[in-house]
This record gives sequence, structure tokens and C-alpha cells, in this order.
Amino acid sequence: MKNDRLHRGVTGQVVLGVLVIGMGLLFLLDNLGLIDMHRAVSFWPMLFVIVGTVKLCDTRSQGGTLLGAALVGVGILMMLDRLDIINFNVRTMWPLILIGLGGFLVAKALRSRGVPGSVAGSPGAGMLDDTGSGETVDITAILGGYERRVTTQDFRGGEITAVMGGCELDMRSASIRGEAVINVFAFWGGVTIKCPPDWTVILLGTPILGGFEEKTAVPPDGSKRLIIRGYAIMGGVEIRN
Repeated sequence: MKNDRLHRGVTGQVVLGVLVIGMGLLFLLDNLGLIDMHRAVSFWPMLFVIVGTVKLCDTRSQGGTLLGAALVGVGILMMLDRLDIINFNVRTMWPLILIGLGGFLVAKALRSRGVPGSVAGSPGAGMLDDTGSGETVDITAILGGYERRVTTQDFRGGEITAVMGGCELDMRSASIRGEAVINVFAFWGGVTIKCPPDWTVILLGTPILGGFEEKTAVPPDGSKRLIIRGYAIMGGVEIRN
């Protein structure tokens, strides 16, 4: 399991590294007069492809895979439209968003029924508030907000995704037996995690035009460790007591 997490994390870092190298090359070629960056900037939908690819490399859930694939698909369609290969009109194709959201909800529901001891959240336009004692969490907020309180005494980690929305996970009444890992992904959104003061928080996240912030107290010992991995892309992740 640890090797699997490491492998996925390295893959995501490679994608981001290639992105930075590619942007540097574009600006260099522009300074040399070989290309016109004004035309290159018009291909901004590549951002969706890159973000979706990073999500696919980082996720371990079926819902995260669907979300990553959706971002990649939207980016590719918009790019093909700008290249005049297809005619992609958002006003005409918007029902695809409903179809994708419906498929996401169905997959989420089936997965949460098949995994005992899990707490699954779903996307929405409003603020949801729920309490769960599951040992793992799988929360997604798209264009909305989600609040979750976890009370299990054997928390084992999970995955939190916020896309143009916000997630708040309150674990101040929970406990850890050793170590737990939470993978976060905030794209134009924010994630707030509240943990007990006796937990040692280790941040291993990567901010891209965003930020990770820890506001926790110093624990008496390091017997309970919460590891935060993932990405904050034009978004923010905050961990506090």
C-alpha cells in the first residue's frame, strides 16, 4: 500500500514537472522570437487536461478517476474546437454535464455500498452536513460545499476532492491507531481539516498557485500521525485544531 501511494505521488510530480518545463520552453521560444505567446495562451483549455491527468495519477477511488477523466475530456473537446477540428458549443453540449454528474453519483453510491466502514460524500450545489463513524472517508465537492464530522476511534485516512467548492472535515472527536493518510485535491476550491491536538500532522502536499497551511498545536508525542498528501491548484488546504 505504501509503495502504491509513493508510485502515484511520483507520477503526479512528474506531470507537474513536465508542465513547468513546457511553460518555460514556451516563454523561452517567445523571447527568441520563434513563436507568438499570444497564440499559445489561446490554448488555455490544456489546463483542464493537465489538472485531470494529475488527478488521475493521484487518485485511488473510482469517483476520483471519473472526475479526472471528465476534466481531461472537457479540455480535449475545447482544444479540438479551437483547432477547428470539431464544433464544440458549450450551450449545446451542456446536458453532458448532467450525464456525467449522474454517472458520478451512481458510481459513488455503488462504491460506498460495497466498502464497509467507509464514509462517502457526494457533490452538490448547496452545503451538506453529515456525521459518520467510518474508518475511511471519500468526499467530493463540485460547485458546492460539504461538511463532515468523523468520530471513529480507528481512522485510516481517505480522499478529499474540492473542485470550485469547499470541503470541511471535522475529526476532533476521532482517533488514530498509528498513522493515517489523507489525499487531498483542491482545484479552484478549498479544504479544511480539523484534527485533535494529540495528532502529529505531516504535510507532503504540492501547491500550484495555491497553498497548504498548518495551524495545529504541538502534540505531546508522535504516536498518532496524520499525513496530508496531494495538490492545491489555485486553491487552498488548511489543517488546524
